[in-house]
Amino acid sequence: MAKITYVEHNGTEHTVEVAAGLTVMEGARDNNIPGIEGDCGGACACSTCHVYVDPAWVEKIPAKDDMEEDMLDFAFEPNPATSRLTCQIKVTDAMDGLVVKMPEKQI
Repeated sequence: MAKITYVEHNGTEHTVEVAAGLTVMEGARDNNIPGIEGDCGGACACSTCHVYVDPAWVEKIPAKDDMEEDMLDFAFEPNPATSRLTCQIKVTDAMDGLVVKMPEKQI
């Protein structure tokens, strides 16, 4: 299990435990975290699970692949350095303490 903190655009924080093997998106969905929609169900076919990964964590999680990079082009105000799709980040125990921040809206 890893404790992940999801920060809404308004600053509201939700810290929950997410089982290793799930995605960060599934952790949000299973814990009713607002701000991550995941319309495609985790197939990397939309950008409605977009977040900004805390800069301290960017190098600690696996890099994004080309498909995720392409989908981020459709996200609301993507940041090349910190934007990620939560459906593409598989949780490991080493991610304990991960912080992700939601954009103002999902598109």
